Amino acid sequence: MRHSLPYQIGMALVAVSAPALAAKPAPKGATAVLAVLETTDLHSNVVGYDYFKLATEPSIGLDRTASLIAQARSEYANTVLFDNGDTIQGNALADYQALVAPVRCAQTLGIYKVMNALKYDGASIGNHEFNYGLAYLSQVTGNRFKVDGVDQPKRCAGPAFPQVLANVYSVRTKQPLFEPYRIVEKKIAGTDAQGRSITATVKVGIIGFTPPTIMSWDKRWLEGKVYTTGVVEAAEKYVPEMRRKGADIVVAIAHGGLDASPYTPQMENAGYYLARVEGVDAMLLGHSHQLFPNAASSAPQFNLPGVDKAKGLVHGVPTVMANLWGKHLGLIAFHLRADGKRWTIEKDRTQVEARAAQNADKSFVAPDPQVLALIKEEHEATIQYVKTPVGSSEFRMTTYFADVGDPSALQVVNQAQTAYVKKYIAANLPQYAKLPVLSMSAAFKSGNAGAFDFTDVPAGNLALNNAADLYLYPNALYAVKVDGAGLKAWLETSARRFNTIDPSKTEPQELINASFPSYNFDTVTDGAIGYEIDVTQPPGQRIRKLTLNGAPVDPGQEFIVATNNYRASGGGNFPGLDGSKTVLASPDTSREVLIAYVREAKKLTRAANGAARSWRFAPVKTAGPVVFHSAPGMLELAEEAGL
Repeated sequence: MRHSLPYQIGMALVAVSAPALAAKPAPKGATAVLAVLETTDLHSNVVGYDYFKLATEPSIGLDRTASLIAQARSEYANTVLFDNGDTIQGNALADYQALVAPVRCAQTLGIYKVMNALKYDGASIGNHEFNYGLAYLSQVTGNRFKVDGVDQPKRCAGPAFPQVLANVYSVRTKQPLFEPYRIVEKKIAGTDAQGRSITATVKVGIIGFTPPTIMSWDKRWLEGKVYTTGVVEAAEKYVPEMRRKGADIVVAIAHGGLDASPYTPQMENAGYYLARVEGVDAMLLGHSHQLFPNAASSAPQFNLPGVDKAKGLVHGVPTVMANLWGKHLGLIAFHLRADGKRWTIEKDRTQVEARAAQNADKSFVAPDPQVLALIKEEHEATIQYVKTPVGSSEFRMTTYFADVGDPSALQVVNQAQTAYVKKYIAANLPQYAKLPVLSMSAAFKSGNAGAFDFTDVPAGNLALNNAADLYLYPNALYAVKVDGAGLKAWLETSARRFNTIDPSKTEPQELINASFPSYNFDTVTDGAIGYEIDVTQPPGQRIRKLTLNGAPVDPGQEFIVATNNYRASGGGNFPGLDGSKTVLASPDTSREVLIAYVREAKKLTRAANGAARSWRFAPVKTAGPVVFHSAPGMLELAEEAGL
């Protein structure tokens, strides 16, 4: 495989960059079927491997999605394959290539190397593509961004397929950062009106969108260098242009989900309104890590008016969202008919599905062995890197019961952040020296992706992979100044993690609101702070008995709160957190701060680093059971945590 890859990449580059030959239109009455395939939110999970647990994980990985792709290509003579974004960030492999042993200019990023071999036809850009900064993104995508702060004398190796993004612009040039769209000309097999086999060309226009909220989430990288426009505004500008240039089909690759709130140009999940833009034939969605179509889905975004969660339609537009981490492959099958000038879609025959890598018997499709072979060197180097020792722990740190109060995997993160901010204030911000310093953290892994999707750091020696398990993302450490009212509002928003429980109901009630991500359930783990969460009350009215050192917190009392750049800059839509309250924007990531703290502490103990519970549920009697789900066989951990 190592010797054949340059040939494969070279062929792909020719296919993308060679000038298109004038294609004769398919004869009138000709028919064909075209399957549009989607991957999304791969987050650098190239192979089914958990770098935190140093173990194979068969439920994830592009290596298994590759088998689904091969299966779809065997079923459909004509396919195009697109990726939705959030591709290059999200696990230890991504961090290793971006931060530890930075990929060289002439070297193709591991996941792009595999995608080249799988012959992707195009991709869009997700919000997490910006996490490592514009210089890195420009390099690994093979671009030369014309933005301030990016000094790139030559074009580097990148993906062998077009990447499109229509709503992010350079401040310097006022031009799109990436090409906004591309019309991909694809040779397809079909049948003429007399039933004879023909070969013709279909022009598939792809246009990409990312959440405009990247401007707050990655403010430190983007402010003053790029700006965004609304998703709908960008679509209304470019889709008619794509049609004029001959696109038979327009596929919107939108890194976002659905939101029926009143539209604004800053809307994070604008797919609900994008579907109404004239000329959009299909939507490939992502970002929210959900599955669509899915008739059984309880996700609010898929139960909106005009959304058919069984057929995969949004206002009549075929739409797919292929979950995350390679767990599914999205597929939209178009039946095409030629009118003598162009291909048209027989809309009533369109089929939409998301194919799972897990079989009905709970087994998984076999991985494509060429994938691991292509990135074996990077994969093995990452494994060695994450084994680097940093300290030890006398207790097991997990998030199996973090949603119900176990601080074992959260307290050390909060302690590290608090210590860093206190030290910084003492040296640089004496005006805040008398203010209490708190820290907020959340469980990034709380079972959303399955029973394996929890932080689980065993007692014993701690290595870098354990620190990465405790703090998943390379967020920068920030600190904000809030008052008591703002602190309560912050905690009220976090408490939306829970459903409203009716004490009089006799039937089982689910405790966790699955539509509210665990990474937005910020909690304090500090003996000085105490509060209760009353889940029988509606959202916004749940925080009770908020105290500091046993005394009620005054609404005007001021605090410094350690958090991350995402939250401080508006991520999660927490009241008052919009970037204006930031007093510290550290160049260090929370993970780096955590590693330094553990190295200095040398040994962690439960009493000192894993037992401080700031919050509890307000006592309530219910007529029926309230149900909380976690991984099987872990109940003893709840008992150890005193729950």
